[in-house]
Amino acid sequence: MSYTALYRKYRPAQFEEVKGQEHIVTTLKNQIKAGRIGHAYLFCGTRGTGKTTVAKIFARAVNCENPQDGSPCGECSSCRAIAEGTSMNVIEIDAASNNGVENIRQIREEVSYSPTEGRYKVYIIDEVHMLSIGAFNALLKTLEEPPSYVIFILATTESHKIPVTILSRCQKYDFRRISIETISGRLMDLMRKEQVDVEEKAIRYVAKAADGSMRDALSLLDQCIAFYLGEKLTYDHVLDVLGAADTEVFSRLFRAVLAGNVTESICVLEELIIQGRELGQFVTDFVWYLRNLLLVKGSDQMEDVLDMSSENLALLKEEAQMVESDVIMRYIRVFSELSGQIRYAPQKRVLIEIALIKLCRPSMETTQDALADRIARLERQMESGVVLQAPVQQTGYRAQEQQAQSARKGPELPKAIPDDIRQVVKNWRSVIQELPGLVRSYLKYAHLSLGGDNKLMLVFDDDMAYTYINEGTHKQEIEKLISDRIGKEIELVIRQNESGRPFEENYVDLEKIVHMDIEIEDE
Repeated sequence: MSYTALYRKYRPAQFEEVKGQEHIVTTLKNQIKAGRIGHAYLFCGTRGTGKTTVAKIFARAVNCENPQDGSPCGECSSCRAIAEGTSMNVIEIDAASNNGVENIRQIREEVSYSPTEGRYKVYIIDEVHMLSIGAFNALLKTLEEPPSYVIFILATTESHKIPVTILSRCQKYDFRRISIETISGRLMDLMRKEQVDVEEKAIRYVAKAADGSMRDALSLLDQCIAFYLGEKLTYDHVLDVLGAADTEVFSRLFRAVLAGNVTESICVLEELIIQGRELGQFVTDFVWYLRNLLLVKGSDQMEDVLDMSSENLALLKEEAQMVESDVIMRYIRVFSELSGQIRYAPQKRVLIEIALIKLCRPSMETTQDALADRIARLERQMESGVVLQAPVQQTGYRAQEQQAQSARKGPELPKAIPDDIRQVVKNWRSVIQELPGLVRSYLKYAHLSLGGDNKLMLVFDDDMAYTYINEGTHKQEIEKLISDRIGKEIELVIRQNESGRPFEENYVDLEKIVHMDIEIEDE
């Protein structure tokens, strides 16, 4: 016998089996018991919340020969025929592929014939928002004055796309997202029936990943069981199958970002990529982690709201004391924007790396929350006692090692004077040609200005160029190349033009001055 997916095998057959939609189930059962059945219903809600399932149960209940407390008995000939899909009284239509006027006209012709058996003909139109305007207009008259034996059940995930004229003729029921607790309870019951050994922590993560959809939860669980068939399904197994990351990884990443450590942040991302984690899921989960951090920061009574172990909650409380709420909100904003961009992006890794650099370097942004982040960083540095100190005199082996390094460097070069800097500016294009590709590319957009006696200032309008050149050893690499070229020691000053005004309005443009001197000498 072929295998049946869990979400099909355990699809509810009675109203009592529907989880998380008690407000709808109770209303429909009361209508059936009282004989106050409407002629048109509109079921709205996200995927996997039970719209089609409830519609089918309702169709069986209104035609059941022996209804039990408003639910179908499941044993009479009508219930069996509808369950097997052989009944002529229940017609299911997929509006995504049958959305034309001709399809609705066919329905209008069919409703004129009364049911051969049972009391009602029930039309279930799924994804009804996909109907064309002409089809909606054709449906309108029939929906307004249908025969007494016809019931329309319209199901949709996007009720805002349905014309008001249709909405006003239907009883509207909003299906809610199903809570993590409800999904977890249902999954644990089914795993006992299936005799599958599974950790409760693993089930709760599957329920959380389903995002309120019971069908998605069952599909994800089915996938996890198949991957580790015959083994106990653990939390780590679920993370592997779904391409998700553990809380410990998010903690490491958050602490690296908070410290402004770009290298460590990129290394954490690199580990996730090597492990085969799905990057879109990683972004979503990190936003969720930041949300939990913000909730803990806002209140001490969040144990019941947050779905996590006591160890993780203690770690979260510790990290909440390390950062201000405004900073967390900035992190959430940057990664929420990234979540919308990454879905169809060909280079997901690059977008995430840029976002991490933004988090580590709030100076790259001019928004209010970025400014708050910069102030918070300065305050943390002052509180931790970060001050400029005189170099400590080294003795013993360490002193000998430093002397050896100094000897290898050769004699100390004399300081460059403005004339030497003028010579560097004059030959700037040929100087940067000797640098590696990415450094050379960014330096092409640098503005040259005088930063002091022996200092050459590089000013960048571009955030990425400024961050890259100022990061790591790139600055020292450029200084060494220029010093070797002119035989003088020169110091670079890296600045970003954050004023929003042209470079010439804030700085002296050395390239223009040098170019002007050359033209005068030529004349």
